[in-house]
Amino acid sequence: MTPAARVAAAIGVLDDCLSGTPVEKALLRWSRGSRFAGSKDRAAVRDHVFDGWRRRRSAAHDGRAETGRGIMIGCLRQQGTDIDALFTGQGHAPAPLGPDDGRGEEGATEAVRHDLPDWLWDRFRADLGPDAGDAAQALRDRAPVFLRINPRRGDAATALRALAKDGVEAVAHPQVEGALQVLHGARAVSRGRAYAEGLVELQDAASQAAMARLPLRDGQSVLDYCAGGGGKALALAARARIDVTAHDISAARMRDIPARAERAGVRIAVAPQLEGQRADLVLVDAPCSGSGTWRRDPDGKWRLTPDRLAELARLQAGLIDKAALHVAPGGSLAYATCSVLAEENDAQVAAFLDRAPGWALCDRMQRLPGPEGDGFFLARFERSG
Repeated sequence: MTPAARVAAAIGVLDDCLSGTPVEKALLRWSRGSRFAGSKDRAAVRDHVFDGWRRRRSAAHDGRAETGRGIMIGCLRQQGTDIDALFTGQGHAPAPLGPDDGRGEEGATEAVRHDLPDWLWDRFRADLGPDAGDAAQALRDRAPVFLRINPRRGDAATALRALAKDGVEAVAHPQVEGALQVLHGARAVSRGRAYAEGLVELQDAASQAAMARLPLRDGQSVLDYCAGGGGKALALAARARIDVTAHDISAARMRDIPARAERAGVRIAVAPQLEGQRADLVLVDAPCSGSGTWRRDPDGKWRLTPDRLAELARLQAGLIDKAALHVAPGGSLAYATCSVLAEENDAQVAAFLDRAPGWALCDRMQRLPGPEGDGFFLARFERSG
């Protein structure tokens, strides 16, 4: 495919997204119908689509239409691309630019410039204050790729050498010990030996920082109450000789944990049901809006509604209360989200402390999305009596 044909394909996918199809499903539908597209073509179209979908509002404004074509024109303009060289109408290229494709008029609202729905921009400003703009802007760009070094398999020098042999260039994270940022070759990580042999795992630096912040000691028991695919359970199990149990309401989400644990050289028990089990540390990585990770999943910010946010908050409160029942005497409870919204973070902490006067907040961390990682929130409680 030519560069222009890739843009034309992205326009079609974006139109599918605008009709209500989730972005991943729209890309899969295009890929299945475009068997001629090679791996580089599919990667390029995917990048175009995600770039445009992250910047849906501002790109549509700059392209003068909330259509796939308008979004792609606006996005390419923001990137400084020579649009006339792509929109030629020749072969499979998009039609040439016309009078209706002129630049958007001045006067875009703050919400449009920050690529958020109006109500969410209001929440960002209320919750994040002077940091709202930087956080929203970070969500408009591609996310960096971070890896976690698995100390059970090797150290940083070993990991960097192995990654280099796999064609992956990475450097140590400036703030998070054991984290690497991939500079080149990100798509080669999952195909390389370093990943296959458990030397590194894909995990955002903010999530790594949160897991490293939780105090652990050999012989301790840990329950990951909303384990999902087990990424955080793996990070904890790699740090100390502890007994880790993964639990999730959906057993299907945990199906890959045994294989991942074996690759990482750690032991994680998978427990679809908990029979009164207690642990020294219980982690609740709660379902949330994902607002700290929307650059990875831009569908999230366009699909979230105030009602859905309120529903998530009710779910989170219930999970905290249920998880607290599994904390052993003298143990601690950790609550985490990948959200930047106060309703899911500090408001949940305050509400739990009001409902459970026997608990006290002993640690809190909030990271906003930026070059060093995604947005992430962590609060740790201990019994006060």
